[in-house]
Amino acid sequence: MIKLINITKIYNSLGPTHHALRNINLTIRQGEILGIVGQSGAGKSTLVRCINLLERPNQGQVWINNQELTTLHPSDLRLVRRQIGMVFQQFNLLAAKTVYENIALPLKFAHYSQSKIQAAIEPLLKLTRLSDKQEAYPAQLSGGQKQRVAIARALASQPKLLLCDEATSALDPHTTQTILQLLKSINQRLGITIVLITHQIDVVKSICDRVALLDQGSIVEVTDIVSFFTTPKTNLAKKLVSLSLKHELPPLLQKRLNAQKKLDSHAVLRIIFQGQAAAEPLIAHVMREMGIHLNILQANIECLKETILGIMVVEVIGDQSSLPHGIQFLMNKGLHVEVMGYINESIV
Repeated sequence: MIKLINITKIYNSLGPTHHALRNINLTIRQGEILGIVGQSGAGKSTLVRCINLLERPNQGQVWINNQELTTLHPSDLRLVRRQIGMVFQQFNLLAAKTVYENIALPLKFAHYSQSKIQAAIEPLLKLTRLSDKQEAYPAQLSGGQKQRVAIARALASQPKLLLCDEATSALDPHTTQTILQLLKSINQRLGITIVLITHQIDVVKSICDRVALLDQGSIVEVTDIVSFFTTPKTNLAKKLVSLSLKHELPPLLQKRLNAQKKLDSHAVLRIIFQGQAAAEPLIAHVMREMGIHLNILQANIECLKETILGIMVVEVIGDQSSLPHGIQFLMNKGLHVEVMGYINESIV
């Protein structure tokens, strides 16, 4: 288990003082995939580099497996770092070395014998589907293949923790998904804890167990992946989720929404459901029992790791007095219901 306690990082060169991190407290559970998300400049890369002390915090403690890293002797810190792999946005491969030689570098630096290096590298080549590329040079590889080499190299020393700093940001969407599925497989097969730094919320949606949201150097939200997307707490989280799930109304329709209910106005609801609830004809039941009609304005199905998530935006037409009862019925069934606003005449 990894614990960050009151981590603060301040940069104060020739310009004004910049607080990159402010009193960060975070626990990373053994074997999980934790996504750390935030906008550019939020402090994500600084935070991940503080975990292995590539950046030393100005204050605070970094605990990994009951060792406090900031107090370790340099030789002891080097031993701990061997248990931490790191993958960057830039692949950082040596152009004059083959795939095999690039992956073997950490083991050569650790003075492994050739036989031990070979025994360690061959399974990694298979895991990352690079067996047929082991004699190739970086210039002969695609971007996705280069990143798979970087991942294999990070795994060569058999780390317990893998830090991925924007590891998919330079890749196209299809290649991004292949890398994410590789990381998911590594987590499941090897039990390695993964910390995934990204500004791409869709990356988190694919493979993460939990999410930590960073804003201006502070962690403002930490929760499981389903809760993050169904009940975001902060305005920033709501914005990121809305952009990812695409459940906002088009601007033309948004202009017609009123925050306050008026006489004869219709409510517009956002309904989010997950798991088994997605298969139940709940909407039809509400329409039949409450005597109201629901116009579906938008509908989408998402997959959050292993959880199915459905999102609907509906307009309520009919007797609005029964609406609170209908909302309560849906919420009792495990659905999240939010009143987005009211309109004076039907959208559809």
